[in-house]
Amino acid sequence: MSVERVRAFIAVDIEEPGVVARLVQIRDAFVATGAPMKPVEDQNMHITLRFLGNIPLSMADEIEKVIAEAAPRRVVIRLRGVGAFPSVARPRVIWVGVSEGAEELERLYREIERGLRRLGFRPEREEFVPHVTLARLKGSRNLDRVVKLLQEMADVEAGEVVLESVRLKQSILTPRGPVYRTLREVRARG
Repeated sequence: MSVERVRAFIAVDIEEPGVVARLVQIRDAFVATGAPMKPVEDQNMHITLRFLGNIPLSMADEIEKVIAEAAPRRVVIRLRGVGAFPSVARPRVIWVGVSEGAEELERLYREIERGLRRLGFRPEREEFVPHVTLARLKGSRNLDRVVKLLQEMADVEAGEVVLESVRLKQSILTPRGPVYRTLREVRARG
């Protein structure tokens, strides 16, 4: 019997229309540089707490329990400042950072990480930096324009959202880009 597996991640979705509109505006400014990139779709803006990879769908309940035990709290998340991984000088991923509410996201990440370890997940290699990904660069054409814009937008404000819930999401890869589906949702308290 084959086990149904899904590509999954744990995230806080950004759904506040005004904030999404601002993120899209910032993203589109980078697209306008003419550098080759894959922009994140308007409806897919989120803060990833943990990418899980391909998991058996049957684990969804256990992962939901891990999120619930981490007890997400309702806090204001302020999105501010554009940055890049691995660095502004060598950007591959363009993102907007979190200035307020980062402590709660970091706490949630640590608690969830601990719970996932118990379920047999390997520890994350990279340090957790709360952010909303806007685009992934696919080459180095017009990179100088991207770097210049990153410097100009280092302190840009993208608005505030309230952490209402943490979701276990499925990522369905399609030719038009990923489609995200919520598998489980844990409401924030407080």
